[in-house]
Amino acid sequence: MTRNSKTEPESPRREIYLDWNATTPPHPNVVEAMRQASAELWGNPSSVHATGRRARAAVETARELVASSVGLEARDVIFTSGASEANNLALGSAPAIATSRIEHPSVVRMAEQLEAQGRPVEWLPVPPSGRIEVDAVRVALDRLPAGAVVALMAANHETGVIQPVGAAAEVVHARGCRLHVDATQALGKLPKDAWRGADTVSVAAHKIRGPKGIGALAFRPGGAPRPVLVGGAQERGLRPGTLDGVAAAGFAAALERVPGGPTRELAVAALRDRVELALAEFSEVNGQGAPRLSHVTNLSFTNARGDELVAALDLLGIRVSSGSACSAGTSEPSPVITAMLGSERAASAVRISLGETTTSDEIDQALGAIRRVLTLGASVCLSNLK
Repeated sequence: MTRNSKTEPESPRREIYLDWNATTPPHPNVVEAMRQASAELWGNPSSVHATGRRARAAVETARELVASSVGLEARDVIFTSGASEANNLALGSAPAIATSRIEHPSVVRMAEQLEAQGRPVEWLPVPPSGRIEVDAVRVALDRLPAGAVVALMAANHETGVIQPVGAAAEVVHARGCRLHVDATQALGKLPKDAWRGADTVSVAAHKIRGPKGIGALAFRPGGAPRPVLVGGAQERGLRPGTLDGVAAAGFAAALERVPGGPTRELAVAALRDRVELALAEFSEVNGQGAPRLSHVTNLSFTNARGDELVAALDLLGIRVSSGSACSAGTSEPSPVITAMLGSERAASAVRISLGETTTSDEIDQALGAIRRVLTLGASVCLSNLK
């Protein structure tokens, strides 16, 4: 179909990236640290000679920074390929699990796998707010044996809703159980109190403007996970495989910026609020009323499909999403919004997540494009733009 100049929305002047919850653009400090490390820290960190020791030093620096950032000890930090692997490590040996359908797919799929193997799993009810109720955790643990693990993320990856981790930890520990917290979206945005009381914590570098392919699992003494892989003695034998000094250097550079993260997070709150106010006539906010991260909004639009809106906006240079990037490629609407508010609301959902480099001008351009697409209809725009 040919383009129709009367109905085609004008494209923004340049690409506008509003999908920071999926991944973040590497910070210049990270890029430079990795550039230098590529020339100097390419050795095997397990080698005892000087080349290996230089790479090992970068790894240990990153380990210390992870520990400081999450509030645990460096000796109890192991590196992984990312938070998905860290979540699998933390939960794989759990005798029983309590969790919910709003967790990251790496937690939900692991719980489903353990359930299929016959281990007890309690699925926590999800209220419309998207904030798990502590009483529901208490009820679930009454049905599970001592030693069960509760998996509760610090902040949701789709809605930004902040979970009551501290209060849940008190209930969990009173029952003789353990708490695993996926802090991937919270690290660098919230203070460490956001996952206070966690027995294990997972994080990923690429959510804090670091490199992809590296993350970490931190745990309290006595809470070391059972290895998923077998091999060498790297990472105390808990996660065998050769570590990458270059990735570790990039992770370290990103972690050095974490203390200033909560301030940067609050700085974009006004832009996020402007998005929600400007689109109020077209949409409803998923998670509204619950405490949320300041940079992200999840909107369900009236009479519009979320995936079509995302596709039409993409052709206009506006990068947003209709759900978790880790669930991309599926035809089902967001399981998070489905659990909160039903499949119809989920089918029309779009996540817009901002970052520290997002500008007021970019928001203006994005809002203009969104309004034009909604006015004309996403399907019409897609036909005209193809």
